[in-house]
Amino acid sequence: MLLIFCSFFESVFFKICDRVETQMYYFYVSYILTSSVAYLGYAPRAIDGNRDPEYSHGSCTHTNPAWRQWWRLLLPVVYRITSISITNRNALSERLNNVELLIGNSLENNGNNNPRCTVISSIPSGGTSSFNCTGMVGRVINVYNEAYNALTLCELEVYGG
Repeated sequence: MLLIFCSFFESVFFKICDRVETQMYYFYVSYILTSSVAYLGYAPRAIDGNRDPEYSHGSCTHTNPAWRQWWRLLLPVVYRITSISITNRNALSERLNNVELLIGNSLENNGNNNPRCTVISSIPSGGTSSFNCTGMVGRVINVYNEAYNALTLCELEVYGG
């Protein structure tokens, strides 16, 4: 089951799509946040359903360059997460090198203390990579960069149920 995120009439909704039965359920997402915003790269852009990796097209997030930058999605309820796919920007793709993908239920330290699904070594420029998080349960999903850099995501898709 694919958990897809999108923007709709300036409100953010969470859509679960069962591809077999093509049923859709809508839930309000409590929070989509990022540690900072630069160049109008607002946090909801990463869940707009658009994998376009060209930053100038308006579908990618962007933080300020700084230490410990993060992007967070707070789901409305706890889910069992099987995998997460992330689409990287087609320029400056190294900004997603060695970042952590975290899943849990804690908002302590902005959600950055949650268990680690994986460390993303790299995602090709403009590419989408999937990360297996089988068995992880939570409602807080963070992409966290400990190093000094800007953090940019063009799409994040959560799979589970």
